[in-house]
Amino acid sequence: MQVIKEYLKDYLTILANDITFVGILEIIIIAFIVYQLMRWIKNTRAWSSLKGLVVLIVFMLIAKILKMNTILWLAEKTYSVGIIALVIIFQPELRKALEQIGQNKVLKSFPLGESSKYGDNALELKDIDEIVSACSAMSRAKTGALIVLEKETPLNEFIQTGINIDGVVSSALLLNIFEHNTPLHDGAVIMRGKRVVSATCYLPLSDSLGISKELGTRHRAALGMSETTDSVTIVVSEETGDISLAHNGRLLRGVSAAQLKEKLIELTEIAEESKKVNIKLWRGKAKNDKDAKK
Repeated sequence: MQVIKEYLKDYLTILANDITFVGILEIIIIAFIVYQLMRWIKNTRAWSSLKGLVVLIVFMLIAKILKMNTILWLAEKTYSVGIIALVIIFQPELRKALEQIGQNKVLKSFPLGESSKYGDNALELKDIDEIVSACSAMSRAKTGALIVLEKETPLNEFIQTGINIDGVVSSALLLNIFEHNTPLHDGAVIMRGKRVVSATCYLPLSDSLGISKELGTRHRAALGMSETTDSVTIVVSEETGDISLAHNGRLLRGVSAAQLKEKLIELTEIAEESKKVNIKLWRGKAKNDKDAKK
């Protein structure tokens, strides 16, 4: 204990002499980054591995304080290998972190890489009505469905896992795709603007530990897609018929047709003229409801 006390006393004395404004700023920045990383990684499978790593670091710190030279020599020889091992172990989490940084609104303003602006194929209000109509019908019939709407992040790697469709979205098309015992009903449909690009696509499953056990593969895939991209994913449960919406790593469950339409208008890039029409219709409906109450 005397050795530990002397070590801490010498270390704190050196630290006190070297404190500057820049040093304090660095500590605050590092503390913020570490806090955000801990919050983000807590609900993933990497959390258990991280706890093991912390135990190992504490053990090495004790070995350094007590001058256990053999253990320190072994640690020094395996240091470079350990760094590579950490990158391999945490590769999925590191990739997700970089993808989320790339989806930052500030970074999206830079014209880097492929653009997702749809031009004449931009989603319109009538297209959202077709999607909502199809989801409502599948909800009543308890037909499972998984529909992904692409936003800024290109979904080419997921589109390539499916079968090419390239058709304008309609309620009838979506109902036929997800009909039971048809070749295209299994997997996800991916939309780019108003076009159904591909069907039977494979999506990444979320590895979050906070997902309810009552949710199936479709909901886990929708959540996984929302964690790795900025897309909007609609899920219709085959067991209950409930409609859910996944975006930005969150799953909104049990939404009604009206709520689904409202959220899709809010989260997707629909044509400006469609937005104006929708505002007029909404105002007109509100006025009629107000007159009816009178």
